[in-house]
Amino acid sequence: MGVETSLSIIEDLKAQVRSEHIDDGELAFARLKESLVRNLEAGVSPATWADSPADSAPYVILMVGVNGVGKTTSIAKLAHHFNREGKKVILGAADTFRAAAEEQLEILGDRVGVEVISHQPGSDPGAVAYDAWQAGKARGADVLIVDTAGRLHTRSNLMEELKKVRRVISRLDPAAPHQVILTLDATTGHNGLVQAQAFQAAVGCTGIFLAKLDGTARGGIVLAIKQELQVPILFIGTGESLDDLAPFDAGQFVDSLLAPTS
Repeated sequence: MGVETSLSIIEDLKAQVRSEHIDDGELAFARLKESLVRNLEAGVSPATWADSPADSAPYVILMVGVNGVGKTTSIAKLAHHFNREGKKVILGAADTFRAAAEEQLEILGDRVGVEVISHQPGSDPGAVAYDAWQAGKARGADVLIVDTAGRLHTRSNLMEELKKVRRVISRLDPAAPHQVILTLDATTGHNGLVQAQAFQAAVGCTGIFLAKLDGTARGGIVLAIKQELQVPILFIGTGESLDDLAPFDAGQFVDSLLAPTS
């Protein structure tokens, strides 16, 4: 969770134990869980995924994150999720920097059964986003998910390209992108906070997709991200299958986070 977040949680719990005169360990532990759940649920609107009016479709999701966090796989899981809800989904392959990124997205798009809009490798990612939105509008898509290059948050020129993609989409629809989702690897640790800070400053993230939350990964760093940046967790990925996705449940997450290690 990071030192600062851990210390803050401990101090809050101490204050609660004193004010309620708690002298039972199990009750104190229960209060800890309740506090963590409240913190994670705060600011998450139940209307986050409300249907957009027909005249403002498609609902645009911009996916961001560094290389290796599972972003492309997470996009396919989201597309599958919306597809099963009866929504028409289109993917925009705006990761034009990484070799074979468009090909990977197209393979996953075929598996999910959704159309992928792509250009040649090395093309302007803003142009891909533009064409993907136009295609989504023309084909009556409900949801457009735009992939972006897995840019290192320390590379300012690549972050500027990401800002440009966001501006292109906003010019087409002032309300878009409706979501900017940061994909984080649950095993990342404290560097996840650094990544979140950089992407939040560049494009204003609205939510987190916590990928690779399987095995021994606990994903505790999202508590620090939520506390410092107020960016909620929206979805979790728990495996390699397209079905290994679930809307975030704070109660289940905290139970798993605080479960004994053996």
